[in-house]
Amino acid sequence: MASEIAALAMELTGMAEADHRGAPLANSEDPAEQLEWRRLTARHADRLNELMDACGWPTADLVGEEAARAAWLIAQHADRQLDIQRRALRLMEEEAAGGHVSPRDVAFLRDRTLVNEGRPQIYGTQIAGVREGAPVPWPCEEPERMDERRAEVGIPPFDEYVARFAAP
Repeated sequence: MASEIAALAMELTGMAEADHRGAPLANSEDPAEQLEWRRLTARHADRLNELMDACGWPTADLVGEEAARAAWLIAQHADRQLDIQRRALRLMEEEAAGGHVSPRDVAFLRDRTLVNEGRPQIYGTQIAGVREGAPVPWPCEEPERMDERRAEVGIPPFDEYVARFAAP
């Protein structure tokens, strides 16, 4: 069993490494490169779905911190497989209730899922674009409470968060 868990952890971290290498293709002007990104994220999401069938959500307790973070990244990028993204969110919420998943990670995936459903996000973690050099979030439910909700899950205030992305 321990060797199976170690192999699972290695597989997840390998998928995250491939995701990081492929991420620049997501916004490429070359349609073939965009398609390559979509295929990569679809393969990863399909495999994550199989893993969720086998073991539920791969928590840090099960696969280690790096592999658990990799699973979250794969779910986060499953934008064209909303059923898998929703399932991952549901499983992560259950594990977060027991203290096995970071509320911050749940918040990011919740926002991503809401945006993909065409609904307002809650925490302002998803950026729609840049206007006049400043990142602009997708619409947010009760934007006046956004920083309060962010603080509750350990995310810095919006202005501090987006300052990392702003043009120098």
